[in-house]
This record gives sequence, structure tokens and C-alpha cells, in this order.
Amino acid sequence: MKQEITLGVIVGNRDFFPDALITEGRKDILDVLAEHNITPIILDEEATKLGAVETWQHAKKCADLFKQHRDEIDGILVCLPNFGDEKGIAETIKLSGLQVPILVQAYPDDVTQLIPSRRRDAFCGKISVCNNLYQYGYDYSVTDLHTVHPKSESFKADLQQFIGVCRVVKGLKNARLGAVGARPNAFNTTRYSEKLLQSVGMSVQTIDLTDVFGPARKLADDDVRVKERIDRIMSYVKTDGVPSPSLLKMAKIGVVIDDWMQELDITASAIQCWDSLQLNYGVNVCTLMSMMSEQLLPSACEVDVTGVVSMYALQLASGTPSALVDWNNNYADDPNKCVLFHCGNWAKSFFPEDDFEMGYAPILGSTLGDENTYGIVQGRTPAGPFSYARVTTDDRNGVIKAYVGDGMFVDDPMETFGSRALVEVPDLQDLLRHIVKNGFEHHAAMNASHSGAVLQEAFETYFGWDVYHHTG
Repeated sequence: MKQEITLGVIVGNRDFFPDALITEGRKDILDVLAEHNITPIILDEEATKLGAVETWQHAKKCADLFKQHRDEIDGILVCLPNFGDEKGIAETIKLSGLQVPILVQAYPDDVTQLIPSRRRDAFCGKISVCNNLYQYGYDYSVTDLHTVHPKSESFKADLQQFIGVCRVVKGLKNARLGAVGARPNAFNTTRYSEKLLQSVGMSVQTIDLTDVFGPARKLADDDVRVKERIDRIMSYVKTDGVPSPSLLKMAKIGVVIDDWMQELDITASAIQCWDSLQLNYGVNVCTLMSMMSEQLLPSACEVDVTGVVSMYALQLASGTPSALVDWNNNYADDPNKCVLFHCGNWAKSFFPEDDFEMGYAPILGSTLGDENTYGIVQGRTPAGPFSYARVTTDDRNGVIKAYVGDGMFVDDPMETFGSRALVEVPDLQDLLRHIVKNGFEHHAAMNASHSGAVLQEAFETYFGWDVYHHTG
């Protein structure tokens, strides 16, 4: 479910242009925002001349309005029905104190109407406005076309991308990430820098597995919350053939992890899902992780904290669940197709209803005992849109970097187990070359959308990260 979005709206004006253009532009913008269920925070038409911003006094009034709604505003939309006043716009944002994404839109002129009563010059004004935003030190986004009518399909696509950017920026800047247990000793690949994440507003809360196992074992089998959790699990996924003791263990540990997450307001988690869980508790927690991701509380395998950041970013961009995957197998000799896999904890949304069930993990079970690995969810993701992303902390260089891109889930024949998908990515070999040459992890996040452009804009413009956008 996509969260509601609220935008602060600044209508720019330069007084010697026709008033009618401002009145029309204001109405156009409000109509489009209403169409997309976006709440506008905008000056009343009586508050300033035409409800627009030009002078210092206008800037103060608009900034005061934004301040009153600062906890609601996710981004700022600057609309230029005419040239606008670059100082008034920049000063409004400065006085508001808001640090949110900004989108600048400018109207096109009608070449048959370059007359005093209809001339806009917003083509030029947009350059001036952006120059001032740059001078003031603000990061901002622009429309795909330099000038574009708000009611055009092009602008509506720009707006959809921008609200995705707003969700990503707001969500990541306030993310509270949970790390459950130590990373598996065998995986240096999931090491990361808490300090680099903290530098952009993300914090990591940790808990030792012993602090999960102990309280879980103390819960009575007939505890109301345990019984309720078993019911939730069994209504979420088919559990035919899964031993009752395994379901009981899952339910108990699920209650404990839930309590911990709620106490600390954790929005995403990464769990030590092998091999301490199997050796010391006797179950997989994949189903619990799947259920959290389905509820838009993403959960990643193997304490891959930056992996769950990648999941969360894709979720914020699309409004739908993400999963953590291995770039796992080639597909015959097709250079643009590969198998995505995890044993598995993918959200239910990735599977058809008739191809989604709980089982045990045969690979882990070969050394840990099949009886200790019940709890995986398995199925195959059908054909459809596919986005991928990976955020990592590059500690050698002291930076955060990422890659993003889009492809397709495909239905070519494939027989295997676990959570799995077959994907096609244009020029996949070039992407894989970038991954391995730049020290990225074997994990990536995936989402059933096309959100690569949203993440590129959010990561590059508003976080300053180095981003490779693979377009093939």
C-alpha cells in the first residue's frame, strides 16, 4: 500500500505577465494533484496576489504556511505558469527550513500565442529558478521535458516518479534498521558500516540471538499470542507436512521479534537465519521474514543490513513488497537471463496463490538436518516487471554506492526448489561485470515494478551517492 503524499506547492509569478496565466496554472496543478490523490499545501488565492509567490512578503507568508505543515510535507512542487521570480521561490524554501525533494515544472509557450496576453517565458524562467536553487545549496529534480503542461501524460509520469523519490528520501532518512544476531561467520560479504549509514540518517538497532532464544523458550505453548501467531502462519501459507513442533517454534520466536521491533520502532530487519537458528533453536524463520516483508516491514537474510536498505528503498519507490535474492545461476547459454534464488523468505506477493507453500531447506538440511530447517516458503515468481537494486557501504573509500535497474520476470522452463525466479536483463553480462569489478555483494533486492529511475534520482540527487543505473 502506497502511503499518502503531501506536497508544498509554490506557484511562481512575475507581475508584468498576464494574471490569467497564474489563475489557469494554479487550477491545472491542483486538478492534477487531486487526480493523483496528493494533498497540496498551497497559499490561498487571497493570501497573496493570485495565491502566487513573487516578493519577499509573499515568501514569508508561504514559508509560514509550510512551517505549519512541516511534519506533513514530503516534497515541494514549484510551478511556473510564467517566468516566475527566482528569489521569491528560493527564499520561500530557505525560510521554511524544509529539507525535502523539490520538483521544478515550467509551462510551455504556445508558439502561435507569443503575444502580450498569453506569453509565458517559463522556458527561460525555469533556468533562473534552478540557478538560484543551486546557489542556495538546494538539491532539486526537474521534469523530463524542459517545459511541460501539468495535464500532459509526460508531466503525470514526472509526478509519479517524484512522489516515489519523496517516499524513498523520507523513508531512508528516518529508517530504524534491526540487526538480529551476528552475521554468519562465513560471509564477510555482509559486512557494512553503521557509521556511514548513520551519516545519512539511518540507525541500526542490534539484538543478540540469545536474547531472542531465551524469551522464546519461556513462552508457554498455550500462550494466547503464540496460538494467534500459529493461526496467522497457517492462514498465510500452506503448511501441509510441516511438523507441529516446528510451527510452535516459529510462532514463539515471531512473538519475541515482533515485541522487540515494536518497542524500538524498527522499520526493516536483517536476521541471522543460519546456522545458529537451526543448530540452537531447530527451525528456519523464513516464513516470519516473508510475512514481515508482505506487511511492508522488509526483512533480509544473513544479517545483510545494506541488503534490507536496498529492499526498503525499492519498497518505498513502488509501494509494494521487496525481496532479497542471490544472483544465483546462469540460464543455459542465454547471456541475458539468470536465476534468482533464496531458500526462501520472499513475500507472498511474489507468488501465485497455488504455488506458495512452506517446506524445509534441503541445502541447509544436508548438514543441519532437514528436521531443523522447516519454515522456508517456496514458489516461483511469474512473468512481469522486475526492478533490482543494491546499496552498499564502500568502506575502502568511505562512501555509500549503489546500482539499480529494470528487467522482466520471465516464464521460461525451470525446475528447482525454494523461492525462485527467472529474469531477463538487457546486457546482463555488463551488469554482472559492474557488480564484480566494483566489489558489490552477491545479494540484491528485487521488486515487481520498474523503479530504477526513481532510485537513481533519489540516491544521486538527495543522498549524493555514486549510482550505476544499468539500462542495457
